[in-house]
Amino acid sequence: MRPLNVHEYEALARERLEESNPGAWHYYQGGSDDEVTLRDNRAAFERLRLRPRVLVDVSKLETSTTLLGSSISMPICVAPSAQHGWAHPDGECATARGVAAAGTLMVASSSATRKLEEIAEACSGQLWFQLYIRSLAQAQSFVQRAERSGYKAIVLTVDLPKLGNRERDRRYDFAAPFLEGNYDPEDDSWIGDTLTWETVDWLRTITSLPIVLKGILTAEDAALAVEHGAAGIVVSNHGGRQLDGAPASIDALPEVVQAAGGRCEVYMDGGVRRGTDVLKALALGARAVFVGRPVLYGLIVDGEEGVQHVLEILRTELETAMALCGRPTLESIDRSLIT
Repeated sequence: MRPLNVHEYEALARERLEESNPGAWHYYQGGSDDEVTLRDNRAAFERLRLRPRVLVDVSKLETSTTLLGSSISMPICVAPSAQHGWAHPDGECATARGVAAAGTLMVASSSATRKLEEIAEACSGQLWFQLYIRSLAQAQSFVQRAERSGYKAIVLTVDLPKLGNRERDRRYDFAAPFLEGNYDPEDDSWIGDTLTWETVDWLRTITSLPIVLKGILTAEDAALAVEHGAAGIVVSNHGGRQLDGAPASIDALPEVVQAAGGRCEVYMDGGVRRGTDVLKALALGARAVFVGRPVLYGLIVDGEEGVQHVLEILRTELETAMALCGRPTLESIDRSLIT
């Protein structure tokens, strides 16, 4: 019997990967310091309650939407995550095929184990490219390659001036080699701790693609993102892997949405495991959610079919939650749904 939900996929994925490559499993699962924020990403969703409305015609449910003008089948997309090659031999190419089959969007990581061109070739759906800036020359090269390969947006991760204190990687004697699909393994340059808002301005001068900033948690930074021309914001604490003690993404979402004021699209990631989680995020103002670890679980268990199935599970759960809350369209989902 196939897994019925994301939690069952997680249990199967752990069973398969922890025995063969425990370091990789804990790399995927771990957070920073005491993993307070990692846990709170889930707990915050569980604290929120829904206010269902009844006697509404929900015989027809509509989940399709657009992100930066691109049509997708549901407001559930795939967040950038590193090193899919540990989960499956085809790595991000298998992920991309599964995402495309589900009719949604994938953000390919610059720390992928397959080259960004290979991922684009494997994906018949929508692709954005996530960028870490190790050097300005490297960043410009990546952006140009992404443009040529058909990526539709650049997602700049802004919450990693340095790596968080990820103790699991040391505790479990993590020794799996990084499979660098895009980076030159001899290049150890890093200017991430020197980046400023002027870097966003510079990035806009080298590409016509929309810029999305990933890793914003405050109204102040949301306002600055808009001022510096961001087309989108991902409310994110990096899956609890950077600053421990930062707020859960769903808790930070309302103030970011308010500060953005409709001047750019706002998304969120972190802790989404159920369709009801998606519904809560939409009610608090997110245009879409991004999921990372659940997709890796699907990839570990059943390759591209597992990726597609995880996304379809979340879509079906979202549709059920919409019907039970009396909200048949995405446009009918609003703040009054949450208490």
